[in-house]
Amino acid sequence: MNTRAPAVQARQLIKTYPGDVTALNGMDVTVEPGTVFGLLGPNGAGKSTTVKILTTLARPDSGTATVAGHDVLRHPDRVRRAIGVVAQNSGADPGATGRENLRLQGRLYGLRGAPLDRRVDELLDRFTLTEAAGRQVKGYSGGMRRRLDVALGLVHNPEVLFLDEPTTGLDPEARTAMWEEIGRLAGEEGLTILLTTHYLEEADRLAERIAIVDRGRVVVEGTPDSLKGELRGDAVHVELREAPGEAGSTLLTGALTGLPGVHEVLFDGRRISARADDGAAAMPALLAALERAGVTVVSATVARPSLDDVYLRYAGRRYAEADAADGSGTLALAGGAR
Repeated sequence: MNTRAPAVQARQLIKTYPGDVTALNGMDVTVEPGTVFGLLGPNGAGKSTTVKILTTLARPDSGTATVAGHDVLRHPDRVRRAIGVVAQNSGADPGATGRENLRLQGRLYGLRGAPLDRRVDELLDRFTLTEAAGRQVKGYSGGMRRRLDVALGLVHNPEVLFLDEPTTGLDPEARTAMWEEIGRLAGEEGLTILLTTHYLEEADRLAERIAIVDRGRVVVEGTPDSLKGELRGDAVHVELREAPGEAGSTLLTGALTGLPGVHEVLFDGRRISARADDGAAAMPALLAALERAGVTVVSATVARPSLDDVYLRYAGRRYAEADAADGSGTLALAGGAR
């Protein structure tokens, strides 16, 4: 039985901004030591606000939080010494070299002399930055700069590493390389990592457990496989030529739910999503029912459940559309204000 205290624990965090915009609406997070925990949600869901509170950069209106056993409000200095933070925007000085940035970061945490030199060399080697160590950071590629950001967060050997959208803006090759490095950090060093991301694939690949966040609260939590496994059968997605309207959606929902093996029918504009015990077997009857109802189908697909389907089930809207709707940032989210 694991009796170790959580590495990160937040309870009922509330945070509002001017204009009665609710960023966090009862956020609960528990991260066990030595695990990678993912906060997954669209832009504006409250992920970055949560990280700001946990890293002492913001105060909640109410609620409690501890990191590495320290209360973020009562002992913020202890929290800061125990954590590493990689924010969405690079914290490196573009006019300094990679080595100079790492040395400065180390000195801020009390490292000096040979121990500092060894740690800087170790990180430059680990993140494949040795050859670029003497160059100004403003000449680094996006991938190189992001690797330096992670190295900066690790200089002082933190207990907990916060990665806030670590691969945003990276090309696919650089993103894959970053995923591999995060995996090594967790696997080889047993580091506790709290990762925020709006990439479904990133959360599925990296996180041992995820909490899906929507409108400032956790709507469901579990391992990626267990969450997808709860959606038994197949995911059926149908796109219509025109949205049926509220009355039409109600009639079609009744007609489709009555089909053998079809359940959990949801409408989202022109799109229909449903669960089916056997998607391939159910599809002909489903398409026939839509034809009888006089609606035109543009496309239809059957697939195994994904985190997108999990999000749709618990948040009531498609992930990509939520991401687009809330993409202007935290202040665009609102506990109900859209």
